[in-house]
Amino acid sequence: QVQLVESGGGLVQTGGSLRLSCAASGGTFSTLSVGWFRQAPGKEREFAAAINRSWGSTSYADSVKGRFTISRDIAKSTVFLQMNSLKQEDTAVYYCVADPWATMRNSPRYWGQGTQVTVSS
Repeated sequence: QVQLVESGGGLVQTGGSLRLSCAASGGTFSTLSVGWFRQAPGKEREFAAAINRSWGSTSYADSVKGRFTISRDIAKSTVFLQMNSLKQEDTAVYYCVADPWATMRNSPRYWGQGTQVTVSS
C-alpha cells in the first residue's frame, strides 16, 4: 500500500508562486506514475499534471500548461509541483496521486489527503 503525504499549500496572491511536495512511502517509487489532481469548490476533481514512470515524460492540463512544472526526486520518493503565475481559478485542494501503470490513469489507485491552495486577488 502506497502512502502519499502532501505539503506546501497555503495562501498566495494572484501572480505569486507556490511549490507543493509529496512524499511517497510503502512502495517502489520508480514503478509508479505520479502526479497531481485538484478539486475547486463546487467542481469535480480534475487532472493537473503527471510524470509517467516510463521515461519520466510529463503531461499537463491545458489550464496549467506553461505555468506549472512537475518534477520528481526518485532517490527521495518525492514529487513536486512548482506553480507560478497563479490565478484565482487555481484555488483548489491539490491531491498527490500515484498509479502503478506506465501512464497516469483518470482514476489513479493511490491518493493523498490533499493540501489547500488559495489564490487571493
